[in-house]
Amino acid sequence: MNVLSSLKSAKTRHKDCQVVKRRGRVFVICKTNPRFKAVQGKGGKRK
Repeated sequence: MNVLSSLKSAKTRHKDCQVVKRRGRVFVICKTNPRFKAVQGKGGKRK
């Protein structure tokens, strides 16, 4: 999984890529081609 400072190019890499926000991070997931996965941001504080 790539850690990217900007997800602008990662969003448009493939037609099946989705942008998802989980645990304070932004993920780009792609079911058909998993090598396009990317993450941006550090996780927030967990209680």
